[in-house]
Amino acid sequence: MFDQPIRNIMEQKKFLSAPPETTVSNAARLMLNKNVGAIMVVENERLVGIFTERDAVFRVIAQGRDVKTTPLTDVMTAAPKTLDPDKSYGHAMLLMQENGFRHVPVIENGRPIGIISSRNAMDPDLEEFISEERRREHYR
Repeated sequence: MFDQPIRNIMEQKKFLSAPPETTVSNAARLMLNKNVGAIMVVENERLVGIFTERDAVFRVIAQGRDVKTTPLTDVMTAAPKTLDPDKSYGHAMLLMQENGFRHVPVIENGRPIGIISSRNAMDPDLEEFISEERRREHYR
């Protein structure tokens, strides 16, 4: 899995973006609806930042900001590190571990095309675990 290109693993279906003026409240609602922990902040089809659930806690709630009026541009991580879709997933995991974050936007030809997260590493093992547990329940 770690040798596979990010292109094969990234969450294209859960790719979520919003313009910088989107309020934290609206962004959180979008994230809830897609069941994701990050939203890419995009302006003129270019990535300008990323807003994560950790940003919501540390930069909004902990600082007493109003979620209904605070725009993403005030609390996002501006100019986040990004990855090319042809880089390996192992490279992405190392980047996340070294920098202490869990989501990395995937950019191709200057445009965001998906997102990779540390959770992607768990998904295949977790699916296998769930499948095995269901099989065992069937025989009990």
